[in-house]
Amino acid sequence: MTVCGRFAPTPSGELHLGSLLAAVGSWLSARRQGGRWLVRIDDIDPPREVAGASQRILASLQRFGLASDAPAVFQSSRLAAYQQAFEQLREAQHIFPCWCSRQALADQGGLHRDGYCLQKPRTDRPPAWRARVPAEILRFHDRRLGWQTVDLRQEIGDFVVRRVEGLDSYQLATVVDDAWQGVTEVVRGADLLSSTPRQWLLQRWLGLPHPAYEHLPILLDAEGRKLSKSSMAPALDDLDPVTSLRRCLRELGSALDDDAPSDVHQLLDRALDMRPVDVRAQPAAKPEPH
Repeated sequence: MTVCGRFAPTPSGELHLGSLLAAVGSWLSARRQGGRWLVRIDDIDPPREVAGASQRILASLQRFGLASDAPAVFQSSRLAAYQQAFEQLREAQHIFPCWCSRQALADQGGLHRDGYCLQKPRTDRPPAWRARVPAEILRFHDRRLGWQTVDLRQEIGDFVVRRVEGLDSYQLATVVDDAWQGVTEVVRGADLLSSTPRQWLLQRWLGLPHPAYEHLPILLDAEGRKLSKSSMAPALDDLDPVTSLRRCLRELGSALDDDAPSDVHQLLDRALDMRPVDVRAQPAAKPEPH
């Protein structure tokens, strides 16, 4: 089987150092195995999308030497595929409509459990649709963190598959597109570790393959916060890509010397030839209530 990795940024802002780390890590992993690397734009949440961000992200990746092996796929063009998967889940009764408010969930400890809605159906708005998560202990392997054990009912709960606004969830779109594109490995930040049990369950229900997973270290700012668009992480300096690229490569265990190349393509080529040292990821954040 041909190795295939991917990078799937959300166009809610510019690329920052934390997102570059995920892009470089996934690119290196695929390339070191002689595999393909793809870029997919996660643009299925219009209220969060920043105008022009998608094209700026793609241009920035090019300047950092990270070229996709196929034209970028925009998830907004894949809505029919998500609808088909949604119907498959509904027919198998793996999902259910839910009108529960955030306050009702807070009264239940923050997680929705037991596979049925706590509220009466409403006529003034459509429901969200949630996964009917079983009471099960799930084990999956992470290439960097080792075996992970998750109590699905207690730690994950009945997560949202389609939002009240009719928008498909990140979890559903991701598993559908990973299978469609032939993605064999998912290399991403450790902050997304809690998404893996959700995606593993959806893959099982939809009869889709499970990629290999690897969750990378999380970069923090000077105040100890995760670098992210929500924390206003500064955008990458596209005029000086080598400095940021060197930082990411060192974080990923490439022992670069002081005379490392000053050209991004030569720098990436040298990193491919290096045997990375072991770098342990920081603990992932606990799953957020849904």
